[in-house]
Amino acid sequence: LPFPSLLLPVHPNLLIFPSFLCLPFSAGFAPQLLLRCRSWRGFASQTDGESRLARVLREKFPRASAIKVVDISGGCGAMYEIHIESEEFREKRVVQQHQMVNQALSEEIKHMHGLRIFTSAPKP
Repeated sequence: LPFPSLLLPVHPNLLIFPSFLCLPFSAGFAPQLLLRCRSWRGFASQTDGESRLARVLREKFPRASAIKVVDISGGCGAMYEIHIESEEFREKRVVQQHQMVNQALSEEIKHMHGLRIFTSAPKP
């Protein structure tokens, strides 16, 4: 990698580095920090972390019609995106739905850098 002195270790398998190292400058471009995982995986299989989170969510939301967990850190387990469609969310505001997911994953969240949550109730 160019400019190794600019890399910031934040996790054993995760690095943060300024976006100007990988994006061309253009009008209106604002440099930002990007997360990069040191290890990469194929898209065909779930990581252990994805499987673990999906299992916890299936236990906590037994009426869920769809649960999808994706490690968006490239397999590091530092950041996840979660999509859940469940009857338990019906008649609840989005913030309440997200609080339910945060509560369900309270132990797992302690070991994450970030989490994206998308929730919905099934269409009637």
